[in-house]
Amino acid sequence: MLSHLKKYPLSLCIIAVIFYLSFFTPPKTNMEEIPGIDKLAHTCMYGGLCLVIWFEYLRSHQSIHFPKVWLWGIIAPILMSGGIELMQAYCTENRGGEWLDFAANSLGAVLAALIGYNLLRPLMWRKK
Repeated sequence: MLSHLKKYPLSLCIIAVIFYLSFFTPPKTNMEEIPGIDKLAHTCMYGGLCLVIWFEYLRSHQSIHFPKVWLWGIIAPILMSGGIELMQAYCTENRGGEWLDFAANSLGAVLAALIGYNLLRPLMWRKK
């Protein structure tokens, strides 16, 4: 567990922030009037998380162990997002779980995997 704290500190911080943002009561703003802004925020949150996971993985490994990357860089964040949506729906009074939020979260994770593998990996490993 301690090695994960050393290898993935930013990822773990982002996970904590996502949990916090998922359960606090957000203030009312004019941004809510922009169609789709909520889904864009979900895509960016999970895309950002998964890109940071890719960055931290590539920084500390010389090769890609695909089962591990698929599990922790794509599947685990998607499952986390589904769990959060279920908890919002059934365990809170101020938040609601939505299938479209889950879809936006999943889209962010998949897009980040594509960017991580096709853009970030060649950039980072070219310097090694």
